[in-house]
Parts: sequence; structure tokens; C-alpha cells
Amino acid sequence: MRNTWSGLFFLLLTLWAFLPQSAFSQDRGRALQPERRVTAPDSILNPDMLVLPNLDSLLMVQDTVPKSDTTKVVPQSDIQTTINYYAEDSIITDFTQNRVYLYNDAWFEYGNIRLDADLIIIDWDKSELFASGITDSLGNVQGNPIFKEGNTTYEIRKEMRYNFKSQKAIIKDVVTEQQDGLLRGTTIKKDRDGSIYLDKGFYTTCNLAEPHWHINAAKIKSIRGKQVVTGPFNLYFNNIPTPAGLPFGIIPDTPDEKASGIVFPSYGQERVRGFFLRNFGYYFAFNDYVHTRVTGDIYSLGGYGAKAATIYKKRYRFNGSFDLDYQRFQSPETELNPLDYNTIWVRWSHQPESRGNSRFSASVNAGTTNYNNVVINPTNFLTNVNSEFSSNVSYSKTFQGTPFSMSANLRHSQNVQTDEVNLILPDIAINMNRQNPFQNVRFEPLKTLNVAWNFNLQNSINNRITPTFGVQNEALRQNIGEFDIQQPNVLPFNLANLPQLLADADNGARNTIPITSNFTLFKYFTGTASMNLTELWYLERINFFYNPVENRVDRILENGFNRVSFFNSSFNLNTNVYGFYNFKGKSKVETIRHHMQPSVGFNFTPDFSNPAFGYYQLVQVDETGRQQLFSRHQGFIFGGAPLGESRAMSFNLRNVVEAKIKTDTDGDEATTKKIPLLQSLNISTSYNFAADSFNMAPINMNTRTSFFNDQLSVNLSGNIDPYARRTFTNTQGQTVERRVNDFAWRNGQGIGTLRSLQMNINGTLNPSGNTRSPGEVREDITNDFLQQGGVMNEFVEEEINRIVNDPSQYIDWSIPWNLGFGFNIAYNRSQAGQTNITSAMNINGDVKISDKWKINFNGGYDFRTAQITQTMIGIARDLHCWQMNVNWIPFGRFTSYNVDIRVKSSILQDLKVSRRRAFFDF
Repeated sequence: MRNTWSGLFFLLLTLWAFLPQSAFSQDRGRALQPERRVTAPDSILNPDMLVLPNLDSLLMVQDTVPKSDTTKVVPQSDIQTTINYYAEDSIITDFTQNRVYLYNDAWFEYGNIRLDADLIIIDWDKSELFASGITDSLGNVQGNPIFKEGNTTYEIRKEMRYNFKSQKAIIKDVVTEQQDGLLRGTTIKKDRDGSIYLDKGFYTTCNLAEPHWHINAAKIKSIRGKQVVTGPFNLYFNNIPTPAGLPFGIIPDTPDEKASGIVFPSYGQERVRGFFLRNFGYYFAFNDYVHTRVTGDIYSLGGYGAKAATIYKKRYRFNGSFDLDYQRFQSPETELNPLDYNTIWVRWSHQPESRGNSRFSASVNAGTTNYNNVVINPTNFLTNVNSEFSSNVSYSKTFQGTPFSMSANLRHSQNVQTDEVNLILPDIAINMNRQNPFQNVRFEPLKTLNVAWNFNLQNSINNRITPTFGVQNEALRQNIGEFDIQQPNVLPFNLANLPQLLADADNGARNTIPITSNFTLFKYFTGTASMNLTELWYLERINFFYNPVENRVDRILENGFNRVSFFNSSFNLNTNVYGFYNFKGKSKVETIRHHMQPSVGFNFTPDFSNPAFGYYQLVQVDETGRQQLFSRHQGFIFGGAPLGESRAMSFNLRNVVEAKIKTDTDGDEATTKKIPLLQSLNISTSYNFAADSFNMAPINMNTRTSFFNDQLSVNLSGNIDPYARRTFTNTQGQTVERRVNDFAWRNGQGIGTLRSLQMNINGTLNPSGNTRSPGEVREDITNDFLQQGGVMNEFVEEEINRIVNDPSQYIDWSIPWNLGFGFNIAYNRSQAGQTNITSAMNINGDVKISDKWKINFNGGYDFRTAQITQTMIGIARDLHCWQMNVNWIPFGRFTSYNVDIRVKSSILQDLKVSRRRAFFDF
């Protein structure tokens, strides 16, 4: 009887264990929930987990296993973490084969892997997964597997087997992404380390279902995070095989910011240097912080070049780039006018992150003066016609808890037309912030009184030759208004002349103490009183003397420390005046507002030209005995004391005119917006009561405004000389013009002589209707990228920043056409009466002639010489995964063409832009 009850008990227990699982798995009426986590109950360590129904009132037989049995040790399992799985349709468990079948929208998760498919079979005995799609009644396969392991995704066209114990897989017909490339193979074997072996595979960077191009190979191996290695392969375009191929291939499979590889060249022709291959070399991704690109150029007429471009970045600390370009050309084909030159150019940019109380930054743009005259920039030829270049390397520090700060700079400037180079090394400044010693006083002029101190030490190395004999009186020329610029004589700035340049270096120090106070007068006026104390320190000064033999003024330098101290004071009074004109009725214009800001100032500077101060020297200038005052610090780095006394009244009037217009009258209340009619109109002049002649300064004026939502801007500036002019005949019999100390209106010459006038008109037209700020451009590009399924990372952010910061280097295919234009005209009339008029126009833009073709252009016309200025025509072809750029300079000194075809980054494909040039190109 005891054995009968025991047998019945175990029979019921077996039915209880098996029947519910089988039944519940087919219960379609209940709400579907994800499968429970699989946890094997351990009846040895945890006997209480098996709660059996109380089928019999008999006492359970005590376990005879000793407590010290070794079966308490937990057996090791192949499953290392929790397994979750789910199916939309049904989950069937086959206990005879120890398998689980998941049907319709099923998924399986284990660690960092996830498998989605319409059919998943879990084989617990083999620790293996099988997945495939399901064929419907029409013969179409649906729910093909998608397998994810970490950041790698495999899109499977047929089926796969995966062992989650060994992490190996066999996959039939699969596509997987490897950084910017896509791999596809008929059969793939995946190893535990993520490496995959493809049989009859291909590789492409085109993300379309039918790629524009790919390389086809019988065997391909991909080593995750390193490279893709192929056997013999052929290049296909639109599934058409080409003869192009190699016996093997190695393709980097590292992130874009870590990938090293070959840089393929562009080709073209220049008029002077002939046919070329340009920018062929290698890209070195040394680590996460430093990348270098080394390339070379070769020209058919005897030239070559070498370039090195390095970028570096330390997160949260600094980032920068360093570029070096060396060009050598020697042509045997130009014997009558031989060309033989070496030229070099250096660019360095260093930008720190904002942190701490010190900062180091650099912006270097320097090289030999002939570089931009002989080296063509195919993507930005405007650098070839730019004459001014400057550099600055700076270090600054703020001393916390004190009002003091300091900075040290190395400054450089050069003019490639005049060959003048100026190097300031060092430029040290120590500053004390404004201090308010009487801030607790109620009397406002004292309460707002503040004092500051600025110290500046400079050493300047300049290759301008200062004549020792026949010295010009610069102070006198400036005092009478002669500002005609003469071509300087320069010494070649090279290593051979370095000792002479250092010996002629100009240095000095300047101390300034500005004292200012702001206060309100008569409720509507703001007054500003200020005084500036200045002291200059030099280690030499000039002694002038008259040379009767040559009838000229010569000079010698006198060594020794000397100080130049002077001061000036001023008082300015300004207010604001507003005028309104309101329109009535149904006028679209609601109000016009006129804002005027008049300012009147009084300035006083003592006469420091008295020889008693020692700052000026009275010197005979000709054989008649005529004498002039010469500054003994003429041409020094900070100049000298001002010449003559000044008791001047200055006047300035600023005007702004705006209109408020109605934009929407459909509702009960009309919305309005402000538009500028006249953004500014400034008129200024001064009158020196202490001067013995020409008391009134020229009348300066400038104005600017814009139209059509800032798409058209106009700038106008000029100055008028209020004094009359008369003609004289000089000793050579030439008729010249001179100013006379009498106002023009008294001599029937109007309000004065127009000495200079400049006008600039600039505009931008495109169908977008308005221009967007950099922030708006960044936001639009980012949102569009995310909507297409893109994932933001540091590399994508840097690419977007490049587009925003330098849009000229990218082509926006969403705009059908874009036109920019500029017109400038300048008029100058010298004191001698000679006039000079220059006028030029430039245009630039691009036209989208189809969805994939764009023509861009840049050129202009010089009305003075009646010649077309330097012109460039470019053709851009968007090949989706490729891009082609052709640049052509049709005439002039830089006549050339350049063709560049290269694979486009998948990020740029998603951003819908094309880059006009490769990274680090000059």
C-alpha cells in the first residue's frame, strides 16, 4: 500500500510539471508576456524551492543524504548570464529534444547579443541558436534574421546558426557594416573575437541596396577594429566588372578618427609647372590624440613638393593643427626666363578649452613672400591674391584674488607685395583692472572714479630700411595732413640678414594710467571725464643735424635710457534724442523712429614739443636757414610725445532710423516687426583752438544699411577737407595743388574738398529667401541627420562643426542656386591734387543643373584696368558614395585645372553635403 501511494504521488507530480507548460504556450486568449528568465532550480542546496502539493497526509520520508555530502558544490553551467526571449505568436517547448521554438516577431537576448527573426530555435543541449525567415502562402520570405553583437549588426537574407557558448556563427547571405564600409557574402563564418570570413563576398562604402560600386573577391577576411583583407579582387561599377583589380587588398576597418591608410592623389595641369599628381601620400592615425598626413606633389616640368599636416586633440584640454608645405621648382625649358625657386609656408592653429586661469593659443600663417605667387590653391585661389598675412602666439594668465593679469605674445605680419615683414618678439603686457577707490562716496563723480594701469613691453624686428641720411620729418607731415604712403625700402628677411635684423631691432616699454569717471548731468546728459598719463621707456634716441654739403638732414643714434612722459585730458557729454512719426489709416508702415546720439567733447594736450623737454629737436633743414622740429623718437615702436598744444572741441553725431511695419492683418491684432532703414550714419569732426593754422579737422562720415532681410548691404565712408585749395607752379614748372588756411565756403568751393570716398555693396541671393545664423545651420543639419537614423558621436559633431564654420568648403545640394556679389569703388585725392579712382566687381555662387550636378564659379571685373580678375570655375558631381570635383582657372598667371575623385564618407552621405576638398588640403 505504501508503494502504491508513492507511485501515484510521482505520477501526479509528473503530470503537474508537464501539462501546464504545454497548455499555456498555446493559450492565445491571454495577454502575451515576455518569457520568464530561465533559472534551473537546485533541489540539493535549496530543497524548499520545490513546493509539492500536499497529496497525502502521510509524513514525508526524511532525506537520507548526509548533510556533509559533496553534492552541495554548485555545478558550473555554460550559461554565464540571464537569457530572455519572446515571441509574438507562440512559444513551443520540446522537452524530448530540449528545444524551444519561437514564432513570429521573436527575439532572443543573451549578454551583448540580440537576435530578431520570425523563426528562432533554441537548442539547449548544443547551446545553439537557429534563425530564419518564414515563407508565407505567396512564397515570400518575411522576418529575415537581424543579429546584433555589441555595435555590430548583421542583416541576414537567409539563415544563421550561432553558438552562444563558443560565440561562433555560420551565416548564409548576410550584409554587415564595418565602420564606413559594408560587407556582404554568400556564406560567412564568425569567430569568437568578431572576425568574419566571407566566401564570395564584396565590400563597398555605398549604403544603397544596389550599390554604385563594390569590390568583388572570392575570399574576404574582416578583423574587427583593424582591417579587411581580401584575395584577388575586381572593381565593379553598377554591377559591371572592370579590368581594375589587385591580387590582394587591405582596407582599414578602424573608426574614421583612428584609420591609417593611403591618400590617393588628384591630377591636373598648371600653365607654369605642367601636368601634376598632387597630394599622394599616407595618413597616419598614431593614436586617439595625434594624426598626421604626409603627401607629395610631382610636376612634369621639373618641380616637386612635400606636405605634412598634423591635427591633435586632447579632450577637455586643447586641440589644434600644424601644416607645412615645401615646394621646389626648377625648369630647364625656360632658359630665357629661368624659374628656380624654393618656397615654404607654415600654418599652426592651437585652441585651448576654457578652464583654469591661464590660456595658451596660437594662430600662425607665415611663409616666404613668393609662396602665393607661385603655388596655386585649387580650392581657394583667393589666397593667391591676398597680400596681407598675420600670426599671433599668445599666453595669458589671470592672478586670482588680485586685479592683475598678464599676457605674452609673439606677433607676426607680412605684406607679400612690398616684402615687408614685422616680427614682434616678445610682446609682454601686465594689466591692472579698473579700481574704484571712492565707491562708498555718495558724490557720483567720485563714486564712479576708477583708475587702471597698463604696462606693455615690445621688441620689434622689422626689415624696413630706415634711412640714416636725408631724413623725412614724419611729425610735420602728419601735422599738416600729408598721409601719402610711399613704397618702403626693405631688406630681404632671411637667415643671411638675421644678424643685421636683430641689430636694428626696435624695442621699448609703455606705461599708461587711465583715470575716468562717469556721471549724469541735468537728468538727460551723461558726462565722462578722463585723463591718460603715459610714459615711454627707450634705450636710445635720435640726434639730428644739418648736412650743408648734401643740403639735407641726417641722423645718428644716441644710446642710453630715456623717458618720454606726457598726458592728455578730455571731457565728453552725450545724450539721446528720439523722434517718431506715426502713420494713420491702413498704411503697412506703422511708425518710423529716428534715434540721434549727439556727443560733444573737449580735449586738452600740453605742448611737449618745447626743446626744454628734450623730446623734440629744432634742426635747420635747408641752406636758407629754415628750421623745423624733429621728434627724437621718430619711427620708434611707441612713437614719441605729441607735437604742439591741443585745445580741441570734438563733435560726433550718430543716427539710426528704423521702421515698424505690419506683417499680419488677418487677425484682430496686427503683428509688427522692426526693419532698419538706416543702421548708422555717423558724422564727426573737431576744432583745435590752440593751432595757429588749419584748426578744423577733416569731416569724417560713414553710413551703412541693409535691405531684403540683410541679403543686400551697403557701406559708405569718406572725409571732406573743409579748407580751400589753390594751384601753384613749382620750380620745375609743374602745376601743383596746395591747401590754404581759409575755409572752402569762403572761396566758392562748397563745403570742402572730398579727399576720400569708399562704397561697398555686397549681396547674397538664393531661393531660401534669408540667411541663417551658424547656430540655426548646426541645428538643422543635426536634426536632419538624426531623422535619417544617424547616431551622434564626436566624429559627427566635428564634421558638422566644419560645415558650419567653413560653409565655403562644402556644397549644399538642397539649394538649387546661390549668387553672391560685391561692388566696391574708391576715390582718393592727394594734397597735391592727384586723383585716383579704383573700382571692381566680384561674383561667386553655384548653380544646380540637375540633382547630381552643380557648377560653382568665382570671378570679377576690374573697371580701372578693364580686365577680368582671377576667375575659377568648378564642377561638382554627387555620386552618392563618391564625389568628383573639377576646378578650372581658365586664364591669368594661375591658369590650371584640377580633378579630384574620391570615396565620400558615409557621414557626408547622410548630411547631404559634399566636401570641396580633402581634409588638411591647403
